[in-house]
Amino acid sequence: MAFPNRAKYLIIGAGIHGLSAAWHLGLAMQAKGQTPRNEDGATDILVIDKGGIASGASGIACGVVRNNYFQPAMRELMAHSVGIWESDAEAFSYHRVGYMQISPESMHADVAQIAKEQKEIGYTSTFVEGEADSMAYMRDMFDDWQAKGITSVLHETRGGYANNTAAIYGLAGKAEATGARILTGVTVTGFKTGGGAVTAVETDRGVIEAENVVVAVGPWVKTFWDMLGLPKTVDIKGADGKMHTDIPMWEYWSLQEGTLGVDPDLQKTNRGRMPPVIHVDTDAPLYSDVDGSLITDQLWGIYYKPDTNFGGIQGGAMPFKLETNPDDVAVDPYGPESPDFVVGDEFAHMWCSALAFCQKRFEGQTPKYKN
Repeated sequence: MAFPNRAKYLIIGAGIHGLSAAWHLGLAMQAKGQTPRNEDGATDILVIDKGGIASGASGIACGVVRNNYFQPAMRELMAHSVGIWESDAEAFSYHRVGYMQISPESMHADVAQIAKEQKEIGYTSTFVEGEADSMAYMRDMFDDWQAKGITSVLHETRGGYANNTAAIYGLAGKAEATGARILTGVTVTGFKTGGGAVTAVETDRGVIEAENVVVAVGPWVKTFWDMLGLPKTVDIKGADGKMHTDIPMWEYWSLQEGTLGVDPDLQKTNRGRMPPVIHVDTDAPLYSDVDGSLITDQLWGIYYKPDTNFGGIQGGAMPFKLETNPDDVAVDPYGPESPDFVVGDEFAHMWCSALAFCQKRFEGQTPKYKN
């Protein structure tokens, strides 16, 4: 089939957002009795990507599926999203093992509000309050649980995680099944505009006229913003009622994640089951499990889960803001290949010590990071 020069919907990015948009556009057209067109030179739903399916953030993301957010407006949206993952667990490589938010007293009120809002929309969860009851609940699941400073546990029985690359390929299959066309190895080089709108997308393989353009490129979005000549700063009215001017439009954050090279079965529960995703926040001091030195006495947090996709225990800690000028951040090559987005020995030391803080079985484990 020839390279298309026209598309009704042109989606840039073959990650989770771009492919989800393609899939749902296809479903919407089918619901109207329409079959998305794929002809020489024209197509209704076209996804392009300069790399391949899941070649960016979607291919190395943690894959956690949850409804644990502090914004009430997101609660029903997240419940709906969890339902999508549940709708075809095999295709999405989805593991419905649940999700646990394990928290200190300083977060008690916020987590209680989340639990209340989950209950109001019928999203199944168990909320445990009090230090003694929280410890008993965790020990019933893991007999070696030992985390200190915990006064609440919110256990979502829905949710879990998906093996990232496999999940995105499953999503690509669903998009193609509705009639969407996916072309990889196509690099966007610019845009044509008219009447205040994008009319065509220029690529290294030709120009594609488009009625609608969806930019779903994750961390590459700044590149497209710059191509369109959009402003580098923004004025924002703050909660204090004051107008804050010349705020930089972009900043990059690095999410610290890695994989501990141990048997994924190491984390099985007392009943021999694969465990929920564990998310721990606490203000109890964290000490090194190597030399006993103090790592932090401030609020800290981690998450972790077994993952056969990575071959170990995968997880991460709080992200940090990159101080590099956004114009100079090395988004390519993406992920751990970039000098701006790679975890180091300091994170490995902290994360392994935090695992040992939570469960005795992790004491003395040697960090072997794969991503």
